Amino acid sequence: MTKAYSPTWRLISVIVLRPLLTTLIRNKWSGTENIPRKGPVIIAPNHVSYVDWGTDALFLQANGRYPTFMIKSSMFNVTFIGWFLHKAGQLPVHRGRADAALVLKQAEQALARGAAVVVYPESTASRDPDLWPMVAKTGVARLALTSGAPVIPVAHWGTHHILRYGSKDLKLFPRKTVRTVAGPPVDLSKWEGGRLTGTALREATAAIMADVTGLVAGLRGEEPPAVPYDPATSAATSLATSPAQPLPADGPADA
Repeated sequence: MTKAYSPTWRLISVIVLRPLLTTLIRNKWSGTENIPRKGPVIIAPNHVSYVDWGTDALFLQANGRYPTFMIKSSMFNVTFIGWFLHKAGQLPVHRGRADAALVLKQAEQALARGAAVVVYPESTASRDPDLWPMVAKTGVARLALTSGAPVIPVAHWGTHHILRYGSKDLKLFPRKTVRTVAGPPVDLSKWEGGRLTGTALREATAAIMADVTGLVAGLRGEEPPAVPYDPATSAATSLATSPAQPLPADGPADA
């Protein structure tokens, strides 16, 4: 089978980025036993910073998995970066509905080849004033239920101290600590084999985000809000009242 990526360029990225990221950032990991060493898997992390992709990639690579991110399509138009993203087998996320369906299909194909696909369920960095996970898009649930791949919830905390979303003020020194934890697979058995209705997708998404939020709460040592912040209404709202969407459409690795 022809590979959808260049093993050479993936190796180069590991050789270059791993020592750089471990030098600049102090990483503390737990729950690594929950990440399968091989086979298809969906990684669903929270999102608070532009730096998340780097620490999440390092977390997965250290556990024997090379991440396949779903990245906003504009990045693929940047000189050299776009070429490299294609070589590394990353997936472009477009804003159009037809293109959104296409990237879901590409993600399914990647999972069929045994990939570790990273999907940021919120679609973009959290707008919650206290950076708790927000109401999520339903793309991650749709991908899980159509592919049958397990969803591993992941939480990290600390990347916002390096570079907060919307800021250009990169703070690498003094060296910051980022803590990352992976939980056991989300139980989606209630929705497996059923129709992918809007209600089913929202409920499955809520189950995924409940596990992600619980991990974030554990890292922070705090209680999360009773209901998540909804960026569509700029207010906290129940996930059950938010509109179903087939795929998140924004952000580096935001899908």
